[in-house]
Amino acid sequence: MRTESSCERKRVVILGATGSIGESALKVARDIPDRMEIVGLAANSNAEKLAAAANETRAQSVCLVDETRIDILTRDLEYKPRILGGQEGLLEIARLTNAEMVLVAIVGTGGLRPALAAIEAGKDLAVASKEILVMAGEIVTREARENGTNVLPVDSEHNAIFQCLEGKNSLDVRRIILTASGGPFRETPRKDFDSITPEQALKHPTWNMGPKITIDSATLFNKGLEMIEAHWLFGVEMKRVEVVIHPQSIVHSMVEFADRSTLAQLSYSNMCFPIQYAVTWPDRVPNTLPPLDFSKLSRLEFFTPRYEDFPALNLARRAGETGGTLPAVMNAANEVAVAGFLDRHVRFPDIWQIVEEVMNRHTSVAHPDLDGILQADQWARKEARDMLDR
Repeated sequence: MRTESSCERKRVVILGATGSIGESALKVARDIPDRMEIVGLAANSNAEKLAAAANETRAQSVCLVDETRIDILTRDLEYKPRILGGQEGLLEIARLTNAEMVLVAIVGTGGLRPALAAIEAGKDLAVASKEILVMAGEIVTREARENGTNVLPVDSEHNAIFQCLEGKNSLDVRRIILTASGGPFRETPRKDFDSITPEQALKHPTWNMGPKITIDSATLFNKGLEMIEAHWLFGVEMKRVEVVIHPQSIVHSMVEFADRSTLAQLSYSNMCFPIQYAVTWPDRVPNTLPPLDFSKLSRLEFFTPRYEDFPALNLARRAGETGGTLPAVMNAANEVAVAGFLDRHVRFPDIWQIVEEVMNRHTSVAHPDLDGILQADQWARKEARDMLDR
């Protein structure tokens, strides 16, 4: 892993520029313009928002995956960047010769191929899409090693662990402790879960995120995915990765070492913190973000998760320990189940039930290649959709 410090501007491509992570990355670029230059922007279908971001940053290359809306993008652009389209355009912008880092903030599995394309082109990867490492952690980490590139976490929890581990040997780690807000139903009795509505589930107590990740936070599948992600990012066994409920979301995660001492990273809940550190690492750069005011922090609470009531954590541990294609199957089934809940086809607890049933039907393939992972993903989606239809 390269660690050289440089005070030059980092040239960054943002994949998923119109989502919540993309918006935060644009804020970081505004805040530290002498350290971050956006040279490429990509979005799925929001042409108007992509054009606005491009007009602000003057990115040299812009990609819209939905090619039917490129005329809207062209109409709204105030300058003439290189315009790319479709999945091929997404791969091309991930390989931009003048970029040093690619920030992947694409929800779901769509970020996997461009992430690997960026690594193969020698770019550092800033990962905000959990699915990349959950589905293909073995491939991504191997490719990064072989290409001499860095995989830098943008999730607030993994970025916190990354900071706590700096300069430390992973063999000295006793436990990685991921903090979880607990979501909106942290204190809701299990008997009331059947009546939970999508509107209730989308009201996260701490973070403002997209609908998929917000539902995942309510079911705790988000934290389950993060357990698997931590396993690959930091090279620790699943048994050394734990979760604790921390409603205040001030302590973003902790690392306990062999000598039983614990390091933690603290900040207010703002994705600009981890994005900036991924971009400027190994440097720490002044910004306009609010510092912690400890006199106003009345309490920091920690609780054991309700594993029986929120089975996502145990399902994720099983998937991570089994490895192979099972994490991809869990992830795909969850995506379908969440969509079904948001569309009011299934109840809130059915999300866990659908994922567990699809996992139970799957025979995991060890050390799969990318095609094997994507086949398992498609198989799991079909199985989950069949369950939704029934």
